[in-house]
Amino acid sequence: MTMTSEQAAWFADTFEKLVGNVGQAVLGKSHVIRLTFTAMLAEGHVLFEDAPGTGKTSLARALAATVQGSHNRIQFTPDLLPSDVTGVTIYDQKTQKFEFHKGPIFSNIVLADEINRASPKTQSALLEVMEESRVTVDGTTYEAGRPFMVLATQNPIEQAGTYRLPEAQLDRFLIKTSIGYPDHASTVQLLGGSNLKDRSRDLSPIITTQAVADMADLAATTHIDPAVLEYISRLCEETRNAPETRLGVSVRGALAMVRAAKVWAAGQGRNYVLPDDIKELAGVVWTHRFVMDPEAEFSGATAEAVLQRVLNEVAAPQQRANV
Repeated sequence: MTMTSEQAAWFADTFEKLVGNVGQAVLGKSHVIRLTFTAMLAEGHVLFEDAPGTGKTSLARALAATVQGSHNRIQFTPDLLPSDVTGVTIYDQKTQKFEFHKGPIFSNIVLADEINRASPKTQSALLEVMEESRVTVDGTTYEAGRPFMVLATQNPIEQAGTYRLPEAQLDRFLIKTSIGYPDHASTVQLLGGSNLKDRSRDLSPIITTQAVADMADLAATTHIDPAVLEYISRLCEETRNAPETRLGVSVRGALAMVRAAKVWAAGQGRNYVLPDDIKELAGVVWTHRFVMDPEAEFSGATAEAVLQRVLNEVAAPQQRANV
């Protein structure tokens, strides 16, 4: 069943309210907030590559407050163990039974701070829960619930003592983006309210976590024409065939684009996806999935430039009227 025009209008109105509410805590970053909510409603995850002090923690708290969800922050360090993330099974001598103590990953919004500082073994603890929203410990599977989203951060400046995220993990992030520093007007507003250490505490919830799950289910019914699906497939194929890349966009990346585009279109009040939606999201959904050829990269080639060339060369289907 395809989303109706009335449902699309309601979705867009609610989406705007969510973005506006978080915008009270994270000033001047409406586009980043839209991308983050797009990932949440597409049931994906976001990787932020930012310098410290740009508001990533504030964003996570504001998201949780807006949807009445739980929030946890995990500081990734070299000595962090997988059980510190997922939880551990402990033997209770009183009951003479093993009990599972859930780790911080069991929250609606999980901030994985400086994820690239943990060892690959600990990073891999996130693979199952990011892909399937569940955790398996000692042979028993535990559901993470809905909504569930990982907001991971990595510092692009200090690389000493860090571990590069493997391609398999990067591929599990729906979106990679950057918050960046606020503009001049937003900075002045922040400085004027310096007494407010955490603006998210004053936020009123807009919807419940169950409503978020319902919105995600509704967004999945957004119509996407077969011609647009073919367009996505051709773009992915061209990124794989590009001489500058060793690996282009995977099938998981193509599916991620479909999910993200459906939410993005519904967020603008449409019950159908346009090729322009694909073009607008291509950079944040796809470039982090590229594995560049070292020689081409040394010569100055970038994932962004390769993707832009592919977008220019592959003809988009003609946009059709409303469904």
